[in-house]
Amino acid sequence: QVYFVESGGGLVQPGSNLTLSCEGSDFTISGFSIFWYRQTPTNDNEFVAGISPSQSILTYGDLVRGRFTISRDDAKNTAYLQMNNLKPGGSDVYYCRAWHQEKEYRGQGTQVPVSS
Repeated sequence: QVYFVESGGGLVQPGSNLTLSCEGSDFTISGFSIFWYRQTPTNDNEFVAGISPSQSILTYGDLVRGRFTISRDDAKNTAYLQMNNLKPGGSDVYYCRAWHQEKEYRGQGTQVPVSS
């Protein structure tokens, strides 16, 4: 079952900015920490960013810190990932994850190819 619907991906040029959305689907994000991960073309799953329920704790992966910003709007049941100065590379798939009582909730992701 898919618990998040990610959107906003698409082909962009290096140096571009892009904002992704992650809307809960049959899942209410309020009260949960929400995380963005990305799956690389070699199927590595890399932590991108995380946000606590109160938004007081924001965490970022080393490769995106200073360029990406995570946020959330519980009224819209949606989390966001603002990505600035995208680096060239493969077609990573960005997806959302959450955990509750050892159960994982995730979406199918949205692909972001970065190429000139």
